[in-house]
Amino acid sequence: MYPSKDHVVKTFAQLVKLLPPAEQTKPQVALLAGGVTPYRNDTDREMSFRQESNFFYLSGCSIPSSYLLVTYKSGTSFANNPSIQLFIPGIEPADIMWSVPPPTVDEAVKTHEATHIAHPSVLSDAINDIIKAYPDATFHILPRGSPLFPALSEDYLGLVRNAPISDKYLLPALHQARLTKDVAEVAEIKRANEISSRAHETVMRVLGQGVKGLIKQGQGAGVTRPLLPGEWLIEKEAEAEALFVASCRREGAVHQAYLPIVAASNRASTLHYCCNDKEFAWGPVKPHDHKNDGHIHHANEDKTFLPQVLLIDAGCEWNYYAADITRTMPVGNGGKFTPEAREIYSLVLDMQKLAMEALKPGIHWDAIQLICHRTLVKGLQRLGILKSPDAPGSGSWNSEEAIIASGVSAAFFPHGVGHSLGLDVHDVPSASKPAHNPTIKGLELGHPDFYTYLRLRLPLEEGMVVTVEPGIYFSPHLLAPVRDSKHINHDVLKKYESVGGVRIEDVVLITKDGHLNLTTVRSDVDWVEGVCSGEL
Repeated sequence: MYPSKDHVVKTFAQLVKLLPPAEQTKPQVALLAGGVTPYRNDTDREMSFRQESNFFYLSGCSIPSSYLLVTYKSGTSFANNPSIQLFIPGIEPADIMWSVPPPTVDEAVKTHEATHIAHPSVLSDAINDIIKAYPDATFHILPRGSPLFPALSEDYLGLVRNAPISDKYLLPALHQARLTKDVAEVAEIKRANEISSRAHETVMRVLGQGVKGLIKQGQGAGVTRPLLPGEWLIEKEAEAEALFVASCRREGAVHQAYLPIVAASNRASTLHYCCNDKEFAWGPVKPHDHKNDGHIHHANEDKTFLPQVLLIDAGCEWNYYAADITRTMPVGNGGKFTPEAREIYSLVLDMQKLAMEALKPGIHWDAIQLICHRTLVKGLQRLGILKSPDAPGSGSWNSEEAIIASGVSAAFFPHGVGHSLGLDVHDVPSASKPAHNPTIKGLELGHPDFYTYLRLRLPLEEGMVVTVEPGIYFSPHLLAPVRDSKHINHDVLKKYESVGGVRIEDVVLITKDGHLNLTTVRSDVDWVEGVCSGEL
């Protein structure tokens, strides 16, 4: 059973800390509305429903059109055993005819950790009972008027005329509570990562079977009958996405944690590429030949994939908890990276390895970001993309420290090394990157551009779950401002720009003494090439 009582206690303990001292011993009440089932326009058909994350965190309830009423008071039995009242919709005859009805109250009692479960028709009475029993209580709600949260009806808020209503404290308290995960939450995240890891490997293995010619089309395939799943080749981004999602669905995952990013060739330099609709680059392509521009390949055509990367950033949810995994794999070239792509991939692996080695409670996430940039600068100097002090015509102005201070490495690695993850893939940003942040003192280490898009800026704590996702990109847009940089050997850079982009991302639990990687799909070069070439 979902540990909603523990989450309520944890949240209200944080809420009380935020209150003025005179209010901390008074009764505190939370009133929340759950999400409602969305419908697609003019279809009379429900869209996929996902409960609002904060509501689920406090209730474990995924039933649409539900309400939650919680009562807590420090220094009383309610501090450890708060009153949790859940209100779920009743069954209507049309529900049975058109769709799946909600559970009965008796069924919900067996699956939800609540003090009392009833229908919304008695919610008004429950609110009035609390007001009578605790006339000095403050009612807490999620931010009013925000499109991010289900709206509470004024019919309910109007009942609280003589009691204070605040939308200032509940959301920050929830976000602070959600920043660290308990054992049950970690188990759900671990399962989501195992399913998603297998989906990533499935795509790689189908690519490898294609390289080895092991995917055979039977009689009439694609002519008198459709291709069956075992006859599918992956020749475009959409097909890789479809296979990934299908693999997750086959294992029972209902939702993707976010829309998958599936980018081939130089499109991998777009961080949140959203199209997923292009064919892999292929040849031979003659001058002025537009066959590679949306042209659909047929089996009797000569089609050889040009050497390129395929970046897949995708993860499913399991019981509302997210996975977020990125793998970059070779396409063409017999399922092997080109020398340039292999060097860039290996450097990203080094960035991730050194970042992970430093993970432990107490280290500030800014320091992990700086480790990645230092590793990146050293690696790009080794490859000759960034100049070294001892290069011909160079000097101390191309030292590692000078290049770090210039911020030029942000053109190759513009985003943060990772973020908190949980019920949402970018979990609780107001807590992970607070507007008032006393943990950041003095001048930022390195260059301010390193931290612009960093979504976590706190010391790590035991129980945090974070992604570690360094990358290197050759984006024309990002490189434009540094085309005249004295730190870059532009002739060498040109050799690597066709790589596009490489990102490697794992999900990691911060433990008492270090970390535990929850992502199970491998990323070492030899294994990735072995699988994508069909040799393993």
